[in-house]
Amino acid sequence: MAMVKGLNSKWFSTVASIWIQCTSGSLYTFSVYSQSLKSTQGYDQSTLDTISVFKDIGANCGILSGILYSSVVVAANRNSSPLGAVAGPWMVLLAGALQNFAGYFLMWAAVVGVIPPPPVPVMCLFMILAAHAQSFFNTANVVTSVRNFHQYSGTAVGIMKGFLGLSGAMLIQFYQTIFDNKPDSFLLMLAVLPALNTLLLMWFVRVHSRHEEDEKKRLDGFSLIALIVAAYLMIIIVLENFFSFHLVLRVVALVLLLVLLTSPLVVAIRAEGRGNSVVGTGDGRFLDESRLLPEENDNVEIHENVALPELNLLQAISTVDFWILFLAMACGMGSGLATVNNMGQVGQALGYRSLETNTLVSLWSIWNFLGRFGGGYVSDYFLHKGGCARPMFMAITLLGMSVGHGVIASGFRGALYAGSVLLGVCYGSQWSLMPSIASEIFGVEHMGTIFNTITIACPVGTYIFSVRVIGFIYDKEASGKGNLCTGTHCFMMSFVIMSCATFLGSLAALGLFLRTRMFYRQVILRRLRASFRK
Repeated sequence: MAMVKGLNSKWFSTVASIWIQCTSGSLYTFSVYSQSLKSTQGYDQSTLDTISVFKDIGANCGILSGILYSSVVVAANRNSSPLGAVAGPWMVLLAGALQNFAGYFLMWAAVVGVIPPPPVPVMCLFMILAAHAQSFFNTANVVTSVRNFHQYSGTAVGIMKGFLGLSGAMLIQFYQTIFDNKPDSFLLMLAVLPALNTLLLMWFVRVHSRHEEDEKKRLDGFSLIALIVAAYLMIIIVLENFFSFHLVLRVVALVLLLVLLTSPLVVAIRAEGRGNSVVGTGDGRFLDESRLLPEENDNVEIHENVALPELNLLQAISTVDFWILFLAMACGMGSGLATVNNMGQVGQALGYRSLETNTLVSLWSIWNFLGRFGGGYVSDYFLHKGGCARPMFMAITLLGMSVGHGVIASGFRGALYAGSVLLGVCYGSQWSLMPSIASEIFGVEHMGTIFNTITIACPVGTYIFSVRVIGFIYDKEASGKGNLCTGTHCFMMSFVIMSCATFLGSLAALGLFLRTRMFYRQVILRRLRASFRK
């Protein structure tokens, strides 16, 4: 009985969320099976890019997942509600698991010939269904973590988003070990593995009201494990690029990876063993103004253009800050995802071997992780220490993306490696910075709906950059059998355009920083300090 009670804690909830995130990153493995999809269905590059955009639409249009999350969490907090006894984040995860299996299974069936080749709109429907599952996984795990660790929301989001970023490399390790580089089988694996993993773990993901003394220390433990897993994956990926791994070595490497992934359980067991909980607010919100110390509550100037928590979606979208965030994300997330979606074709045009291209895709997951983890952790550190508003870090990382696109546009040998490192890190940081910023500016009550609405900027930007820029220019330059293009001219202008766009996004984020810096110093930072003193 004590064991069952111990499993019902924020620490085991965090472990379950981490493990679900580890298999939820199929969005970043499109390059692995895209060529098989293209050849078996007879697509040209623009058609393939159109399908990839529907993947991005599905993954990033998470309004339904946000609405469902808000509904079930509210129901769970109402003892009088008939749904209250059973409601919880697991319902959001279940909806995601069902969509994940249906979408990828139907795509696999089309690729291997179990069903006739579907029309392009139908294939887009399969893709959007499969990808839409990720928004449900992400919403349930990220919003639950923010509610459980609202004082360190940046770190909590960074951990969740970081493991999601690593999941692409993990899934590829499973694929290479078990299916020996067979893209058709990889699609079947994407249908089964994430869905099964989620069904097993979703019962442990819950919102918990108690706050504990050593939360930062325990979160740092999860963070350290994430860094170790990332370092291990990077070593394996680099070694695979230089040496041919036999099956036995691949199995050993996979087993060691699984052992590392069990280590978050150790952190949870130790945290539960200490049992030092303290009374706190149970809704994951910042303390209200009456909890500030008297001398701190006087003469507090609130930026007149920044709304205080808690805002609903309609109230949020009526603010200028919402649309500044939307523009910045369209430039940053859109161009970053367009790059990784076309990594295979870019590598092929520049003369990289297939193994090198797959290595770039895997390493992208590592750089993506570092950005996701680092963006949340570093911004948390500077917010707590000096009250530095998070949008500043968004502006810096978008500027880094502008430089990264420019490096790839140069076309020099090795530029794709160097540029993808910079792009991966800076792109990943957007995914931890944006939800944290949204929760602070607009509140956590409707966070799932609001930040998922902002992420619609990602497919909007991806469509523009992937189809209207990269796909259009590539097809215009392509010639010969297979509609292929070879040389730096295939993508140079595309990356120049994306470099300019991310620079514009950086300016937008800088504008958001200027608008909210006093709000962060005089409201967010003081509320954090007040909650620590209470």
